[in-house]
Amino acid sequence: MTEHKKIPLAGVIGHPIAHTRSPALHGHWLKTYGIKGHYVPMDIAPEDLETTLRVLPKAGFVGCNVTIPHKEKVLALADSVSDRAALIGAANTLVFHPDGRIFADNTDGYGFIANLKDGAPNWRADLGPAAVVGAGGAARAIVSALIETGCPEVRIANRTRLRAEKLRTEFGARIVVYDWAQAAKMMEGVATLVNTSSLGMPDTPEFRISLEALPQSAVVTDLVYTPLETRLLKEAASRGCVTVDGFGMLLHQAVPGFERWFGHRPEVTAELRERVLSA
Repeated sequence: MTEHKKIPLAGVIGHPIAHTRSPALHGHWLKTYGIKGHYVPMDIAPEDLETTLRVLPKAGFVGCNVTIPHKEKVLALADSVSDRAALIGAANTLVFHPDGRIFADNTDGYGFIANLKDGAPNWRADLGPAAVVGAGGAARAIVSALIETGCPEVRIANRTRLRAEKLRTEFGARIVVYDWAQAAKMMEGVATLVNTSSLGMPDTPEFRISLEALPQSAVVTDLVYTPLETRLLKEAASRGCVTVDGFGMLLHQAVPGFERWFGHRPEVTAELRERVLSA
């Protein structure tokens, strides 16, 4: 375990932040492993972001998670940035060095892959093409992770085609863009289907893209986890597909940060899942 001169502090910064389940997640690990540390939510307005990040290391913080609306802006404020965070264009995990320097990383892709392997042990990225719905910030992390783990082709459909085209420009020839009206066609022969859009969340339209062409052998996951079983997952399961809800991604993406801050690599367990779900 990492030795600290002070009790290590970590947290999550966002605006707003009251909805976050991260304190329950990290708090469970701190208690489980008997680590003297604390993890707190911090509502930081955009105009206070830089000042806050410079002060936190002096106050005993060893790092923090970053959520909306700060995930892009922290890249410009960090002293060093991981290759994957630079490629994705956003960071969700910061590490504060003793001298105050800030390292920015993005663990969303790690969390996505770990959750898929946890929920579908036989899944492999190289089994066939992937279909990705959406082209926002979450999609960037997913596309990057799929390519890195060997997916031969990533098909993307987004309501605004220009955003999908931008991903093809940035991530290369393995990206194939489909018009939104033709999204159902990109399901043909895919091994993995991922919804990275807001479709299916409360107060948003349902996921209504036809799954008629989706193979029964496909693994389907939805980054939306409220509700836990979305319409997409229900329909995919009814077709015989293996489905993986998006809640596990939240749990797994937290592992690298906790290890860096508190010096112990935590495990994602059924007990942790139930604890955070009930938070």
